[in-house]
Amino acid sequence: MRIAFIGASHWHLPLYLEPALALPGVTLGGMADPDPARAAALGRRYGCPADADFRELCRRHRPDFVFALGRHADMPDEAEFLIDEGIPFAIEKPCGVDTADVAGIAARAAARGAFAAVPLVLRNGDFFRLLQDLAAEDGGVQHMSFRFIAGFAQRYLDAGCGWNLDPVLAGGGCILNLGVHFVDIIHALWGEAARPVAASFSNAAWGHDVEDYGSIVFAGPGGALAQVETGYLYPAPTSNFDLHFALRTPRHYLVVTDPETVELTANDGTRRTIRTHTTNVGQYAPFVADVLARARRGDPPLAGLDAMLPVMRLTEAAYALGGRKPGAPA
Repeated sequence: MRIAFIGASHWHLPLYLEPALALPGVTLGGMADPDPARAAALGRRYGCPADADFRELCRRHRPDFVFALGRHADMPDEAEFLIDEGIPFAIEKPCGVDTADVAGIAARAAARGAFAAVPLVLRNGDFFRLLQDLAAEDGGVQHMSFRFIAGFAQRYLDAGCGWNLDPVLAGGGCILNLGVHFVDIIHALWGEAARPVAASFSNAAWGHDVEDYGSIVFAGPGGALAQVETGYLYPAPTSNFDLHFALRTPRHYLVVTDPETVELTANDGTRRTIRTHTTNVGQYAPFVADVLARARRGDPPLAGLDAMLPVMRLTEAAYALGGRKPGAPA
């Protein structure tokens, strides 16, 4: 299976590339990036064809699968091309800068029967399934709180991805970049009952035109509430986070305070510890293996553009509540 990467200077490239090349029968068929110098450098580094034009790369080398990365503003064009060419692909969230972007490519993919996966990678792990099972067994979820604070915004500049701090190119800041994983959990557990009721955003830490801190409160069924809190504030290397997750069902209270441990306490005080990946970082390798296997078999993706669409709708509604419009400065 020959894979290619477009928008390949994205900081997530190693999270996809390294596990992909560790799979039997997978080879690298090309790298594309709109920056010609970076495209050429990636080609030399990985010993594969490279091009500044992803269309030319794909038409010339016809990969069996494409990982579409790059600037959020470029993603709709990438997706439209891959759909029309009939090339199976996975496209980084958020797949565009606003709901209209995602709705357009989701409709196009559905009409063409395209394989168009979205790496809402928490869905590939036991933590996501644990939450689903707990909600089903206990009769719903009454409270959710997700605090997920990542490293400084400077890391995007250091990685050559300063566009992620530009609202025109990125759509938004930490909420759109990090928070969508947790908005996806809320939508998965509460469905269409979920709606944002309060939101606030700040760029006080670094002064960029996107938020470096954001907090959203969602209402759910029966008066239930959930909070998503993210930021670029934690003085730590990439893939290290200040995190605290909590979830209340009628029968249990669940707490996460590190990337590998869930503490589950029943109403009678009985406690058990569950070891599982609780952040997105540990789920990229399972995502890559799963998405390539599904594409090879002709099965649909675990999460496609249809899954990203309600997440983007909820996120955009939250931005509106907080006085923000995707693609506009903070």
